[in-house]
Amino acid sequence: ALYKNYMDSLLPYLQLNQLGDERLLSTKLNEAILLLLKVNPELKDILFDFSEPGKIDLEAFMNKNFHFNVALNRFAYLTGRSLATFKRDFEKIFHLSPSRWLLQRRLQEAYYMIKERGKAASDVYLELGFEDLSHFSFAFKKAYGVAPSRV
Repeated sequence: ALYKNYMDSLLPYLQLNQLGDERLLSTKLNEAILLLLKVNPELKDILFDFSEPGKIDLEAFMNKNFHFNVALNRFAYLTGRSLATFKRDFEKIFHLSPSRWLLQRRLQEAYYMIKERGKAASDVYLELGFEDLSHFSFAFKKAYGVAPSRV
């Protein structure tokens, strides 16, 4: 009965289609929330959950998805963070900037794939999120002192 009466009370507001009616509509919205809470008090945990929305375990996510060639702002979005929050949280966990950590992690995996699995550098670089072979080879040689083809 409460819901039906509430819905019936909205009909006159549908005909008020003028600027300045936002306060009236806001009042009706508050009324709707109060009615929902009166009938279902357990909804307060859903309606008033102010925790970080969608924020997931950054460390687990990055360790699982480092090999994708994705921009940092996309990683931030996928972990439920703004770019600034992503960078701040990232440095707290990994003690490196996201770019530096991604490069190091990808190079470690490349070294493993080349040395232990016998893969060629030309097969590895794309799998690990590098954009081109020359950048991969340059970064690999800088990190390990030898070209990936000599490992």
